[in-house]
Parts: sequence; C-alpha cells; structure tokens
Amino acid sequence: MAFSTNLSTGSSGGGRRSRSMGNSLAEINIIPLVDVVLVLLIIFMLTAHVMEFGMEVNVPEVKQVQDSAEDLPVVSVTRDGKLFLNEKPVNINALPDELAKRFKNSKFVYVRADKATTFDPIAQVISALNEAKLGIRLVAKPEDSSGRR
Repeated sequence: MAFSTNLSTGSSGGGRRSRSMGNSLAEINIIPLVDVVLVLLIIFMLTAHVMEFGMEVNVPEVKQVQDSAEDLPVVSVTRDGKLFLNEKPVNINALPDELAKRFKNSKFVYVRADKATTFDPIAQVISALNEAKLGIRLVAKPEDSSGRR
C-alpha cells in the first residue's frame, strides 16, 4: 500500500507531525494484484489440459442382480486383448456368426473385460456386436456385501 501524508510543521509540537493539519490519502496499488492474477491465470491455463487427459477412471462396483440359470452369451476380453465366447476362444471376425450359431434366440450379449484391458479391443467388440444388431450389456464386478475390500 502506498500512503501519502502531508508533512507540514505547525506551531504546535515543534516539528512533529500533525494529522489534524494534513490530509491522509490511502490508495491501494493494484499493479502487484494484477501481476499475481495474471500469473495464476497462466498457471491454470497450462495445467488445465493435463488434468483433462491425466484422469483415471475406475469402474464402480454395483449391487448384484438376480441370477439366472439359462446359458447367456458372454464375450470375455482378456488383459492382452484375446476374445472368448463362454470360455472358448473366438476370432473377432467370426464373433457374430458364432453368436448366431450357438445362441439362436439371444438378443443381448454380455461383454466382460479385464480391468487392465485397453479400450481398443473392447471398442472393436462393441462395434462388431452393433453391426450384428445385438444389444450389449457390460458386466461389472458385484459389490462386496460384507463391507470388506
């Protein structure tokens, strides 16, 4: 802050400052404030794109739904991108034909992927199932009901 005071010597006090005689002027110097704001703005602009792309997404656990006894088509994607249709290896190009052959009346396919799998093989499976006009349901890990992790 910058202060401006009138330092006039009056008859009373013999050389002492007298506030009653001079006007006090107090002004805020905004230049350092503007400098700090501009530096913070630059820092946020530089780090904004890092926060957008450095985000990790963990799939939440869900409550377990009802069990069924029927054999459902489950496409599993392993960590290294290999595909399995109900525990049997399958090629992605033959996936719609295998589903039509083994599960004639199925309208939905369950896709189960390893947590560490990259999204590319999963996206390829979803694309192949969309071309075959099949509904896609993603499988998540059931929540532990005891509260332990």
